[in-house]
Amino acid sequence: MDRFDAMATFVRVAETGSLSAAARLIPTSLTSVSRQISALEKRLGTQLLTRTTRRLALTDDGRLFYERARAILGEVDEIEQALSSGRAEPAGRLHVCAPVLMGEVLLAPLLPRFLQHYPSVAVDLLLVDRPVDLIEENIHVAIRVGRLPDSQLIARKLSDVRMVVCASPDYLERRGRPQTPDDLRRHDCLAFSDVPGAAVWHFQIPSGRKSVRIAGRLWINNLSALVAAAKDGAGLVRVPSWQVADDLAAGRLKRILTDYERPPTPVHALFQPAKLASTKIRVFVDYLVERLAGKKLTNRIATKARSPK
Repeated sequence: MDRFDAMATFVRVAETGSLSAAARLIPTSLTSVSRQISALEKRLGTQLLTRTTRRLALTDDGRLFYERARAILGEVDEIEQALSSGRAEPAGRLHVCAPVLMGEVLLAPLLPRFLQHYPSVAVDLLLVDRPVDLIEENIHVAIRVGRLPDSQLIARKLSDVRMVVCASPDYLERRGRPQTPDDLRRHDCLAFSDVPGAAVWHFQIPSGRKSVRIAGRLWINNLSALVAAAKDGAGLVRVPSWQVADDLAAGRLKRILTDYERPPTPVHALFQPAKLASTKIRVFVDYLVERLAGKKLTNRIATKARSPK
């Protein structure tokens, strides 16, 4: 039994749910597929597939083997593409993940131009607010906000962002402009948190970090909705700087308490060392660095927010 061929056959069977369908795709005989799966299960000493009334299903061991086998096969394909002298142009499918808000506001708008520039590359963008295992979930590039834990992953810095407090000109005219974080207790604040109720906003003061508990009159578990409410004059909102750059520049929102903002938070692109040979990953990360790193989002927003009317 050729272990690599058997692994590829098993992945086909797992994805189609049928021995015969896998045989047609490879293409090979149904007998050959059945023998490869049986030999693979014998070698591994475990059952990988079970038969239901309509199709084959993966066992727990089969599901684990499928995820790892798919990742290994993907690695081999990428290495072959990278080492092929006849393929100078990046090609293939690129799996990217990012936090939901950053993906919607910052990353997704950059993709059309990238796809136009590299017509042989396709992108799958997964937006999730949870830790993602790049190997287990077959992710090529992960965008992470904040300090990075020690790992074997390669990180390239894309930019810095800040959490900024904003309000509409109408609200500030009616209620006045807060001068210190303590003033927030006398204002209508728009709260974002995982659970309804109070939220905590963090600021920087000469003696260190200051936290203010916000008992917001309006709580929404979506920052985009809170920004919309703030623009309508509902109160103060604290959001990542990239989300309100256009609103600040257009004057729809005003940035306040700038002297108390926390230091900027880094944004990185992460990928596995083994992916260094992949041209599509290198050009994608280079593209993000070019579009984001040089712009210094926090500085750009500060300049726009403080520019003369």
